[in-house]
Amino acid sequence: MIIDCHNHVGVDVLFYLHGDFPYAQHLVSMVEEGGAHGVDRWIVFPFVSHMALDASGFLTHEVREGGMQLTQVPYALENRRLMKEIYDLFPEYAPRMLPFIMVDPMRNPAAQAEELRRLRQEYAFYGIKMQTTILQSDIKHLRDRGKVFLELAEEWDLPLLIHSSVAKSDLWAQASDILDIAEENPQIRFCLAHSCRFDKECLDRVNALPNTWFDNSAHCIHCEGAVKDMPFIAPRDRRFDSDYSDPARVIADLAAAYPTKFMWGSDSPFYSYAAEIDQEIVRLICTYEKELTALKKNPPDVVQRIAETNTRAYLKLKDESILA
Repeated sequence: MIIDCHNHVGVDVLFYLHGDFPYAQHLVSMVEEGGAHGVDRWIVFPFVSHMALDASGFLTHEVREGGMQLTQVPYALENRRLMKEIYDLFPEYAPRMLPFIMVDPMRNPAAQAEELRRLRQEYAFYGIKMQTTILQSDIKHLRDRGKVFLELAEEWDLPLLIHSSVAKSDLWAQASDILDIAEENPQIRFCLAHSCRFDKECLDRVNALPNTWFDNSAHCIHCEGAVKDMPFIAPRDRRFDSDYSDPARVIADLAAAYPTKFMWGSDSPFYSYAAEIDQEIVRLICTYEKELTALKKNPPDVVQRIAETNTRAYLKLKDESILA
């Protein structure tokens, strides 16, 4: 079985209005494309921007509150829309989905928690996802105003999956901060997305802590970023040693170095990214097929371990028949 542990379904209005790519994916296209290349199950969550932000700022990529809002509660619309798409509109796909809900640890967390309690009475979900860089919402708020999400994760025994960064310019999602919070909360399971940008010190900390994992979402374009020494990747003096010109080799090396902590995920549709940054077009282009090709170049036992066994351990499902 191949479980893709990192996927977005829905629409990102900020990306669309600002002219960035990708900005949308619907459930059926994800299942048909990923399924054609061998994916059996998907961990899935909404896109990143939410409609409790001022949408009038999205044209200029400004993240602010007030103004043109459709709701006061972050992700109230997006989480419910995802659940309806899975369970109500396409129930034939629901047995293959493991939906996570998205949260914003800085904005109106108490109202988010109330909405999540209502949502959980209607639909099943299996984890909590955060992408705080785009939201400019410091992950360290999990220690104060966003602590309610750690409390819910513990109460419901749900894991967290958190976008991680090592770029100095990213003030909101530093992998080291996430690891500090994980170390302070050993009763809660954490996954750091994007291989901690290949930062070996952070990967070693993931390996050492009993309650942390990492995924390799958007792996191929991260390898391209490493080859080009792009700023979103750990600098060479901190980078995990591998041949980044060969994404399959990197998977093999990570799986050997971190045998129980590495989970495979595509980040669909963000296995590609294109945008204008500082008046320059940046294009990092891959496909779902190429992500799976890099995975499957490894021996079957490695594929099973990183695309199923480790993910099951992280999910800690109360009813394993969900994956039958």
